Amino acid sequence: MKKMSKVFLLGLVLTIGLLTAACPQRESIASIEANPSKFYNKEVGIAGTVRDSYGLNIPLTQIRGGVYKVDDGTGSIWVVTQNSVPAKGTKIGVKGKVQNGIGWNGKNYGLGIYEEDRRYQGK
Repeated sequence: MKKMSKVFLLGLVLTIGLLTAACPQRESIASIEANPSKFYNKEVGIAGTVRDSYGLNIPLTQIRGGVYKVDDGTGSIWVVTQNSVPAKGTKIGVKGKVQNGIGWNGKNYGLGIYEEDRRYQGK
């Protein structure tokens, strides 16, 4: 019985380790803006409130995408998405890669993040 418990605990520890290693480091927007070369093309996580959003979403089609600005209290950064754009005031967590010169619809937004995943704050 002890051997089975040790195997189970080892499996549990390894699973938790793999899951936490797959999560990107959550950063403040101020630290990204202060040293963009440190984060360039690296996956980061940010959380904040959507302050501005521009996008296109045509129901029943695959046509959607846009940009939105996330503010975490230390600064704000633009996020480019291929999905629908969240509404202003939405509390959100975003995972993506930091890039310089991000653009959407012919406009350059400067330093920003290409969204890979997003989570909404639960109510």
